[in-house]
Amino acid sequence: MTVAIITGASKGLGRALAGALAGRGWDLVLDARTEKVLQESAEAARARGARVVALPGDVTDAAHRRELVAAARELGGLDLLVSNASALGAEPLVRLEALSPDGLRAALETNVVAALGLVQEALPVLRESGAGTVVTVSSDAAAEAYETWGGYGASKAALDQLAAVLAVEEPGLRVWAVDPGDMATDLYAAAVPGDEDSRPAPESVVPGFLALLDRRPASGRYAATDLAGVGAGGIVGTAGTAGATGTLGALRAEGGR
Repeated sequence: MTVAIITGASKGLGRALAGALAGRGWDLVLDARTEKVLQESAEAARARGARVVALPGDVTDAAHRRELVAAARELGGLDLLVSNASALGAEPLVRLEALSPDGLRAALETNVVAALGLVQEALPVLRESGAGTVVTVSSDAAAEAYETWGGYGASKAALDQLAAVLAVEEPGLRVWAVDPGDMATDLYAAAVPGDEDSRPAPESVVPGFLALLDRRPASGRYAATDLAGVGAGGIVGTAGTAGATGTLGALRAEGGR
């Protein structure tokens, strides 16, 4: 059986990924801070046939990260780690002149430091897998300058660099930073309250993540919105060995943040 850890799995993209992987026969370890909605995600995945361990907690807690990896071991190992949990740093977002240092620290702690801590905890198990994979959920705000998105974008840019270096240091793994593009999520609603523009559901970008798992291109940075249209011909481009930029619109500004 294949086993995945997905952080931030109670809503949005995390829940959508969990459901899609469950439908493909994956077993899951799911994390989120709010127990009730996390259990709803777990039940939805179980209904699709997955064994699911749902562990409420905060990824910034080292003990919780150890618990997540231990649960994966109990399910049989770890093949995929998805770092999806994110913090904005300010809700709603503010210009840099008003961003508190504590807010920036909170974004960096969740989006970068905790992601690295979980990778460090999981590496021994990922190395044992025949197809160990790390996915870090990025943002176009990591590559483009948007007013008020500076703190969050800086944290995601740091996460991108962390993923690129991890790919160099762990050539036996696949390490993909994936920009999901524009989505209607609670995170976006908290970032920009009152924005009534229509945005696609998180489920709409899941095919892009599945395309990566199916085709297993070189480690790099990819845009899920482009990958979703990949057909049987596979992923075409110049994404090379560790740290290379993924093609298919990588580093594009999709407006999703």
